[in-house]
Amino acid sequence: MQLITAAAALASALDARRAAGDRIGVVPTMGALHAGHRALIDRAVAECDTVAVTVFVNPLQFDDDADLAAYPRTLEADVELAAAAGADIVFAPAVREMYPTHPQPPATTVHVAGLSEGLEGASRPGHFDGVATVVTKLFGLAGRCRAYFGEKDFQQLAVVRRLVADLSLPVEVVACSTVREPDGLALSSRNARLSPEERVAAVVLWRALRAGAGAIAAGERDPGAVRQLMAGTVAAEPLARLDYAEVVEAATLRPAATLAGELRLLVAATVGAVRLIDNDAVVVDDARAVVSSSQSPAPEALVGAGAGSATVQQSVTIRKEH
Repeated sequence: MQLITAAAALASALDARRAAGDRIGVVPTMGALHAGHRALIDRAVAECDTVAVTVFVNPLQFDDDADLAAYPRTLEADVELAAAAGADIVFAPAVREMYPTHPQPPATTVHVAGLSEGLEGASRPGHFDGVATVVTKLFGLAGRCRAYFGEKDFQQLAVVRRLVADLSLPVEVVACSTVREPDGLALSSRNARLSPEERVAAVVLWRALRAGAGAIAAGERDPGAVRQLMAGTVAAEPLARLDYAEVVEAATLRPAATLAGELRLLVAATVGAVRLIDNDAVVVDDARAVVSSSQSPAPEALVGAGAGSATVQQSVTIRKEH
């Protein structure tokens, strides 16, 4: 496996593999790789001939210098995980390799209007401009490829899909299911910063999502009631401070006016000093009396459960009795 730090070298290596007939897979990350990233790499390896994992803590998507400084950096372990998963290349550039004018911001950035402003965009101004800019640069270096992103960062996934479509980039964006601990906590590099007590409390995000999805499955059709239920669930956890609890249309990320069709429940909260996000898919089809949601641990298993091996979130269907 190659460790590449120069942008031109990455582009040259992938061009050569593509010229030889390889299908290229790219897994963009900020490092501190865990089982969720491993699932992305595993899928890329299964579907592509050459896989490049990018490891870059992107300063443009942080609005808090302390948060940027605290973000874990574990390149040696990241390289080991990527190699064990079968990746061919790890691209780990320095900041100035990606942004030559750093610490001055680049003159050119990418903004995806309509998807970047709400939710995480409202709480972290400029965050998605940073995401869109670095992803556009990475795709420019990678060339024609398949790019693998996790659904845990659902708004990010929507932003990336839109910029690829709007800019006609030769990239197929592949969405991969969220990987969770057995108690439901979504895997995140930020979880390593939680104390043992905060780690237990962090499961409240998943409990809130399951409460919202459960209410919809039971027949609730008032979006406001579902939002209040999720918010109240988070508020009941003393170590958590709610940022938002929302129900949106999956395609547009607009707040849902009615509970019908493909929806996303999203929640963000700070647990201790660590900000966490999570989401869950819900599909409501009242004509067929079907509500589809994501498979989850039983609600009673979500109280006070500890960490363990990871599981991949999968889809189930709940049929309502009449």
